[in-house]
Amino acid sequence: MNDEKQTTHFGFRRVPVGEKAKLVRNVFDSVADQYDLMNDLMSFGIHRLWKRLTVFLSQVRHGERVLDLAGGTGDLTRLFHPRVGDEGEVVLADINASMLRRGRDRLTDEGIVRGVRYVQVDAQALPFADASFDCITIGFGLRNVTDKDKALASMYRVLKPGGRLLVLEFSKPDGELFTRLYDLYSFKLLPLMGKLVAGDPDSYRYLAESIRMHPDQDTLKGMMAKAGFENIDYFNLTRGVVAIHRGYKL
Repeated sequence: MNDEKQTTHFGFRRVPVGEKAKLVRNVFDSVADQYDLMNDLMSFGIHRLWKRLTVFLSQVRHGERVLDLAGGTGDLTRLFHPRVGDEGEVVLADINASMLRRGRDRLTDEGIVRGVRYVQVDAQALPFADASFDCITIGFGLRNVTDKDKALASMYRVLKPGGRLLVLEFSKPDGELFTRLYDLYSFKLLPLMGKLVAGDPDSYRYLAESIRMHPDQDTLKGMMAKAGFENIDYFNLTRGVVAIHRGYKL
């Protein structure tokens, strides 16, 4: 195996494959306490609309089982909970214990107890039986996964026939001028906000770098097809800064 195959991207750096998960964990351990505040500041609150649209496009109905992968502090789980009702279930899953704990505490404080489970998992090797879920979402988490193809295959396996996957993720914006402005915001303002608000400019510099290294819209669509998903489409939001990919297991 050559050197390229033994390493992977961590932002703009190349690191040994076995080290990426630990480095990502350190990032989210560092930002967990200020994660929700920084989400609002970084997106000017628009992330809430992106997430609502994701839930709308999921077509989740009463009584279904939903896996909220990389669920973090529980924004999507909170939106799915009333949709599945008492007969359904939402599993909030994250690889990071600090984020998962914050999500559990936050939802519990809001009185969301029944119909939600919390599981610490690696998206590359989901510990669920085949055909367990009607819907899977992964919001702003796929870019942090070491082996995205392996994770997509794992998601496909645990979906029921007729189930759907929705990937909400930063993507490639359109327009040269807009892209330049977005780069300026990402590499100058984001680390500054991270420093002032969270005391951690490096983690938010990684955030900007990880976004740039993530596959663009059509590449991710092809990766989902390779994993077995069909009827794949995607929806560009905020001029492609974010995209929602949706695919079905038929």
